[in-house]
Amino acid sequence: MSDTSAADKTLLVLDAALTNSRFTDVVDVTGLAKATVHRITSTLVSHGFVALADDGTYLPGPKALSLAGAALERIDISALAAPIIADLVAATGCTVHVGALNGDEVIYVARRDSDKPYRMPSRVGKAIALHSTGIGKAILATFDPAEFDRIVGHAGLPARTPNTITGKARLSREIAAVRKRGYAIDNEENEPGIRCVAAGIKDHTGQTNFGISISTLTLEHTVDQVAAMAPQAIEAAARISRALGHRNDAAN
Repeated sequence: MSDTSAADKTLLVLDAALTNSRFTDVVDVTGLAKATVHRITSTLVSHGFVALADDGTYLPGPKALSLAGAALERIDISALAAPIIADLVAATGCTVHVGALNGDEVIYVARRDSDKPYRMPSRVGKAIALHSTGIGKAILATFDPAEFDRIVGHAGLPARTPNTITGKARLSREIAAVRKRGYAIDNEENEPGIRCVAAGIKDHTGQTNFGISISTLTLEHTVDQVAAMAPQAIEAAARISRALGHRNDAAN
């Protein structure tokens, strides 16, 4: 067995042991022989990457937790998302934003323009409301009813444009629709003359604390044309989610 294949098997078992608690499941997931899995897990336990509970099941070890904490402190979503944003701008010819939840609002953390002669009235660091923006509504759609009520009660639903949804009942219906279809539309609700489609981004815990939007002028795209770009926004959001450590089998 070469050094490379040994390293590959060790990483395979480490990944399986951190996501499956039972030895038999680790064997099934890796497809390796029981003796090989036992030898590797024993080494991982001895080095603190995996821990054994009293009932013999696997848990993340102190070394793995320490490394995870150090990695999370260094995460820069704008850097992780940059190539994905660039691909989305190239594919759509529109401006792309990434925003992060910050209390009762969203802060733009990344933005990239297309080669169009105009620029959106947005900037990195700008705060935007949850109820009147695509990214904000995509994030709101993941809140439970109590958190939704808290946000609405604290932040209110101020009108940004004549199209802004300012009634709680109507916003509730809108958020239910966003939740069902998996994306949000901002139809001149935050800035006159601007439409966008947005999707939520999950972090390593499965929480939707970020979002990505494709923005355009109303003169260039109808609402239906903006909605037609939803699959691209959803796919970009999924790619960024994976870069942040979200696993498809994690709790939503």
